[in-house]
Amino acid sequence: MASVDLAQIATQLKSQDSKDRMLALAALRDVPAAQAAPLIRQMIHDQNMQIRSMAVFALGLKPDEQSFDILINLLTSDPDYGIRADAAGALGYLEDPRAFETLVRAFYEDTDWLVRFSAAVALGNLKNPRAHDVLVQALQSDEAVMQQAAIAAIGEIGDLTALEDILKFAQSPDWLVRQRLAEALGHLPSPKAISALRYLEKDAHFQVAEAARISLDRLQTHPNQPASEPPETGFGKP
Repeated sequence: MASVDLAQIATQLKSQDSKDRMLALAALRDVPAAQAAPLIRQMIHDQNMQIRSMAVFALGLKPDEQSFDILINLLTSDPDYGIRADAAGALGYLEDPRAFETLVRAFYEDTDWLVRFSAAVALGNLKNPRAHDVLVQALQSDEAVMQQAAIAAIGEIGDLTALEDILKFAQSPDWLVRQRLAEALGHLPSPKAISALRYLEKDAHFQVAEAARISLDRLQTHPNQPASEPPETGFGKP
């Protein structure tokens, strides 16, 4: 992007009109991170909460050397739970292993479920097997969205030691939970995963069945393809 355009965006970010600032912030998506990050940082304390949220999230997509410390500070100290949740999500996009301990602490200690949800999702993005205990605990949540996040994260990490824990959701009444399970199993090559996917392939909800078919195809091309299981799955009739 030409420097004149960057100068125009920088000017627009200072507009009194929140719509102008929002449009300018959105325009930074096409700007290289090294040039975009300093401008994004100017907006993380904007008086408009939607703009703040956009800016915090954008730091995870357009980071520079300062972004990590800023996001950690926001996650641990910002009074607004929405901003803390955005910071957790942005840390996941950074995929910086240094964020692991802070995200774990946020999951255990933050009082807002949205922050804990974002922390669980981000832990999946980090792909650190040490997240096992956190994610298994997240599975025990009464919130279906938390269950979805934990199941997806376990799949992202490829945590075969949590396989038995997520298979319990094969008959969840929430089809989105079953869909996340079908997607996650595609990253967990094992005979039990294949059995569960064959069951989910017959699910009454199209998106669950389709996710199961895609995961079965993935496992069939996996270099460590597990041995086939007999048709009986142990999950009962679909």
